[in-house]
Amino acid sequence: MTTTAVPQAPAATQPLLSVNRVAKTFGKNIVLSDVSLDIAQGEFLSILGESGSGKTTLLRLIAGFERPDSGTIQMAGERIDSLPPYKRRVNTVFQSYALFPHLTVADNVAYGLKVSKAPRGEIDSRVREALAMVKMEGFAASKPSKLSGGQQQRVALARALVNRPKLLLLDEPLSALDANLRREMQFELKSLQREVGIAFVFVTHDQEEAMTMSDRVALLRFGELEQVATPREIYSKPATAYVAQFIGHSNLLRCNVSRGIARCGNVICTTSEADGPAVFSLRPEAIRLASAAGATDVVRFKATVLRQVFQGATELFELDCGGMTLNAKIYSARVPAGESEFEFALSDFVPVKESR
Repeated sequence: MTTTAVPQAPAATQPLLSVNRVAKTFGKNIVLSDVSLDIAQGEFLSILGESGSGKTTLLRLIAGFERPDSGTIQMAGERIDSLPPYKRRVNTVFQSYALFPHLTVADNVAYGLKVSKAPRGEIDSRVREALAMVKMEGFAASKPSKLSGGQQQRVALARALVNRPKLLLLDEPLSALDANLRREMQFELKSLQREVGIAFVFVTHDQEEAMTMSDRVALLRFGELEQVATPREIYSKPATAYVAQFIGHSNLLRCNVSRGIARCGNVICTTSEADGPAVFSLRPEAIRLASAAGATDVVRFKATVLRQVFQGATELFELDCGGMTLNAKIYSARVPAGESEFEFALSDFVPVKESR
């Protein structure tokens, strides 16, 4: 008799870093409130938020430059929130890069190793290795003043990577670069992170930057996490009205639900939401001119164009839907004057929590 082995479920992987119910105040100002967040081995996670949302404070707590008022921070299951920065396997790349102008590139990268009194031979080999990672080997003898902004950023990364951290923290390191170089460095930084295989936590206020680079995005607002999800999920399934409007652009439809039907002006949809008032997110690009075929799981509604704006490949339409206004972004559309019929997939009509 042949026995078939039953496949075993994979063991749960322990997070690299766990932030557990962390809170931080400065005077009477509550900066972080009950924040919990896990970061996986090798993950690129972006902490996104407006100015004053608490993102840099959260980064400083992980780095050890601040202590939490309550809660814990663990790395690989061991508490680190009481340890000084130099005893954590964490390195930080600051917005200013903080390179020593009187030292060469190689000496800047070697500085931390020299302070820790690493052997000379080991210092030389690790500096060469770190500069090779960021493709700056040919600039070892140069001074920072002779480098471009992108090159200085690579040196700052090498200086952090030479210490072989388990986690690299980046505090808006691209904000000082011009737009073209910034886009180039986004792809380079993501590629570098994949090559070195360590976890990156990247702080930014730029939603496009976070969506481009991240495995997951943690969106902070007023010191609380609104949502933590992949870029695709946080865009297509926003948890709150704030997320829907902060990540891209969205129509927020405030509807009344009765017996599984949501009514918002001319828009009438089936829903599993409970009876009563409800808020739904509908992305402008989800709306299109109604097709001739009657597709299933599609919501149709009639609307009149109030305004049309040319945007290159797309046209932005402002639609009057029976006293409610919607924005629709439609590709190469010719919409006739007067009332027309539009449609969207029912899956694009996403219930969201009302923002605080």
